[in-house]
This record gives sequence, C-alpha cells and structure tokens, in this order.
Amino acid sequence: MKIKIVQTPIFAKKKKKLKKNQIKDLDVAVRKVAENPKIGERKTGDISGIWVYKFRMVKQEYLLAYEWDDKKRVLIALGVHENFYRDLKKYKDF
Repeated sequence: MKIKIVQTPIFAKKKKKLKKNQIKDLDVAVRKVAENPKIGERKTGDISGIWVYKFRMVKQEYLLAYEWDDKKRVLIALGVHENFYRDLKKYKDF
C-alpha cells in the first residue's frame, strides 16, 4: 500500500530554509515516520492527536510533528525544541 505524505505550509516553509545535508537527514526521518508512524510520541492536552518524532539533523536534535492515518502522513511542523510546542499550539488553534 502506498502512503501519501502531505506537508502543511508551516512545514514546507521550514524545509525550504534547510541546506542539502540537513534535507538528507530530514528525508530519513520522514521515511521512518511513513513506515512506522508509532515511532514518535503521541501528545496530549492542547496538542492531543499530534505525534512528535525526535531525530538528529547534522549534530542537533530536531522535532518533527505529524498526524497520521492508514493512508497518509501529514507533516505539520519541524524545528528545534525552543518554542516548538508553543508554535505547534498556534497551529492546532486554527
């Protein structure tokens, strides 16, 4: 079964600013999430229903927020820990 991967405008904007070596690390993380969406941690409270996967991108820890069902993975946000959850809450309020 083919999994569809969808990017939100917030995620696409962050990805556009990355360098080639960072994009390689991100692609590996996205592949892992596509293959096994339960690899991340399910969040509760204000951002319930969103999963966050932590991974290393060029020696720094990044967080990848996503939602998923059987047919697709929605990549919501990408960033370092600082202000990540605050910004993610703003997205969830829309």
